[in-house]
Amino acid sequence: MLRRAFFERDPLTCARELIGCELLWDQCVGMIVETEAYNARGDEACHCFVRPSTRAFVERNRAGAAYIYFNYGVHWMLNVLVKGAERGFVLIRALEPTRGLALMRKRRRVDDVRQLCSGPGKLTQALAITRQHDQMDLCSDPRFCFSARPADSKFEVVADERIGIRRSAELRWRFTLRASGFVSRPVKASRALTC
Repeated sequence: MLRRAFFERDPLTCARELIGCELLWDQCVGMIVETEAYNARGDEACHCFVRPSTRAFVERNRAGAAYIYFNYGVHWMLNVLVKGAERGFVLIRALEPTRGLALMRKRRRVDDVRQLCSGPGKLTQALAITRQHDQMDLCSDPRFCFSARPADSKFEVVADERIGIRRSAELRWRFTLRASGFVSRPVKASRALTC
């Protein structure tokens, strides 16, 4: 299980280093293949920029807390709070499902494994993540947590612009596992930066 110290750093480092880690959510597990970083200061796309309630969330919660919000009245979004020298969030955008596929298929009503968690709304639907999980400590319960990459694993991480935002959209704070077929949107080769 990733301990709190992992999330007591800056959002960019955490977002990049979560690629290849696993997200364990009760009976379902998947390898993280796509994340986005959001900085609480100076990042106009971060909820902290415009929402006092989000700034209060950052103050009252410890690093590693789940920040769940309803996006455009359609999808729940899973973020993890990061509190180091820089504060902010990491949005978990996509997983490569590895365990609990039958349950994910039932919840999503799709058979194609690549469509189960290939986007933040799909991911929360597949894992049954809702507002009830907001503020959950993701560093204390082995049923709801992140696990580290295998020590001998090698992952090539690519940075690209974030998706679905208008403000601060030019920042290359979206991280993906190179050539993964499970990401929400493929990275254009011309824009990709290897991290």
